[in-house]
Amino acid sequence: MKILIASDIHGSAYYCRSLLERYREEKPDKLLLLGDILYHGPRNDLPREYAPKEVLAMLNEMKEEILCVRGNCDTEVDQMVLEFPILADYCILYAGNRMIFATHGHQHNTANPPMLKQGDVLLHGHTHVPVLEEFDGKYYINPGSVSIPKENSAHSYMVLEDGVFFWKDVETGETYRKAAL
Repeated sequence: MKILIASDIHGSAYYCRSLLERYREEKPDKLLLLGDILYHGPRNDLPREYAPKEVLAMLNEMKEEILCVRGNCDTEVDQMVLEFPILADYCILYAGNRMIFATHGHQHNTANPPMLKQGDVLLHGHTHVPVLEEFDGKYYINPGSVSIPKENSAHSYMVLEDGVFFWKDVETGETYRKAAL
């Protein structure tokens, strides 16, 4: 299975369009959103082309293709306008015999990890920084942010295919990092 993974759109119509363009090019089986879809949050500047109504319209058109977890900026009011579930705190995926615990990162993170066994993956956004690191025999992976990257990182997303993670630039689709666990 091929999954495109993205986090922290924060209401940017520009970067949502770019992400969906990459989605059409990549032809994955599913789009996994790691939260913070519509609202930019009080600590962030407005992202490019901040237009939450446009973002929700684009995403609602492909609701059958989306898996989503709740971010710290996502609320019940957002669920009222989005036609796919967004309020789950996490979802569980498997890549071979490796469990992937996908969440936003504001509750479960390396400081407060969920129950994972050796080799499992904690996948989350929230920090807006792309990461691959090992902690306590497990892996923490972050795709970075689609619209508001931090620490001079790219506007990015990730693809998971055949147990390999690819970090990609959302504007160009070019891979800038790759990891097989």
